[in-house]
Amino acid sequence: MKRISFRPCTLQATLGKRRSISTNTARFALPPTILQILARNEVDEKVTVTGWVKSIRKQKRVAFGVLSDGSSPTGLQAVFHEDLGERVKQITNGTSICVRGSIVKSPGSGQDKELLVDEVEILGECDAETYPIQKKTLTPEYLRDYTHLRPRTGAIAAMVRLRSHLMRELNNYFASQGFTYAHTPILTSGDAEGGGEAFRIAPVSPPPNHEFFTHPAYLTVSHQLHLEALSHSLGRVYTLSSCFRAERGVTRRHLAEFWMFEAEWNVVPTIDPRAQTAAVCDFVEGAIKGSVGDSGIIHGEDVNALWQHREQDSSSEEDRAKAKEAVVLAVTSNAAWPKLSYSDAVRELLKSKKTWEFPVRWGSPLQTEHEKWLSETLVGGPLFVTDYPAAIKPFYMRANPAMEGEDETTVGCFDLLVPHAGELVGGSVREERLNKLKESMQSKGMDTDGERYGWYGDLRRFGGGPHVGFGLGFERLIGWVGGINNVRECVPMPRWAGKMDL
Repeated sequence: MKRISFRPCTLQATLGKRRSISTNTARFALPPTILQILARNEVDEKVTVTGWVKSIRKQKRVAFGVLSDGSSPTGLQAVFHEDLGERVKQITNGTSICVRGSIVKSPGSGQDKELLVDEVEILGECDAETYPIQKKTLTPEYLRDYTHLRPRTGAIAAMVRLRSHLMRELNNYFASQGFTYAHTPILTSGDAEGGGEAFRIAPVSPPPNHEFFTHPAYLTVSHQLHLEALSHSLGRVYTLSSCFRAERGVTRRHLAEFWMFEAEWNVVPTIDPRAQTAAVCDFVEGAIKGSVGDSGIIHGEDVNALWQHREQDSSSEEDRAKAKEAVVLAVTSNAAWPKLSYSDAVRELLKSKKTWEFPVRWGSPLQTEHEKWLSETLVGGPLFVTDYPAAIKPFYMRANPAMEGEDETTVGCFDLLVPHAGELVGGSVREERLNKLKESMQSKGMDTDGERYGWYGDLRRFGGGPHVGFGLGFERLIGWVGGINNVRECVPMPRWAGKMDL
């Protein structure tokens, strides 16, 4: 029998192989996308492109098609000559094709380059008569009935790319600040904020009187509590993950499944939580400006495309241009975003002498109409409202020291309000004192030492310290940056009360 010898595989040899692969990525690269092709300076370059036909115009001896592969708001014009014959006749809007040819300078207006097609292969035919995504203007309401196809429209494709760009830039920013990304659970045993709007889950065919986890389980409404647990071990942690709320609201701000960017980190203790709240506000402002403004996203093609596709509302084109410029200024200016206490915000609302649908009273939550006036009329840009009454905020927020003129307890917290999107971020100083935390939980009728929240007290009982955190509504950030009026157009496949098609 022939003997086979084996060469030992050492760790050093393995790492060496990995390094050689990483320096030869061209060997494993995919063909260039349309975005990459358009960004290059080369002409007379041979390329292969697969994508969908956005539009095609056929003449006697030549046809002009616009191809999209989803990588760019700008399509690639493809020129089909008569020698391609019958295959060009089969091409309609929506047809999936693979084309090979040369990139050349375009003699026509509207594009710098075009593709002279040498070969074309039909990958997927499309019935032009029944294809739902025609070139004509399609309303958002119409497209919501075709969620599986609407990413082929320019606005939805740009929105999905913007989500990707923002996620990358937020990751880069938080990595630069020493944060660790953490995966937190979707299934949870409790409602993080005590709002009672969680989805309860169970097996489709459960045995009688049986709980899969021995106790009720829910889809999470927030990842905060689990991030707090991780922050007591890792110091600075964050996540971007799905959250769920069983709200029946069907307004432009409601989704049953949405994404939250949440962060928790340990801090140096201060005497006054108000100062700590202000510091968290400053950090949030820096994170948004760094991810949206400093990164250049706000000037990118996708943001421009979204503002051009913005739903036609009652505002004029001039007003929409001003709205976009206000967003650009907010994320690129060195001027700090103003901070206003809840008490001062109530005073300003009362001074306005406006007639409100919901009366303004100290101790009542700020409603959408109030937030809208504060950010759009009073300030004309982003605004932090801080130090809300404890009675209208969740149990985990740290109580502020009493101040003259305040008859009730306030907590170290904030909401970031932005024009046209409303509340974008909410955060607070967390209550690290176990006795105060228990008092707060008991005041809201919560079990302090039971199965659902007993572990939360352990974080304070076993070496807990001062910490802070916030949650940013990712869809609302997309809407604010991209000028999108309805949150259902800020996520690829929206779910809301009464609507989940796929």
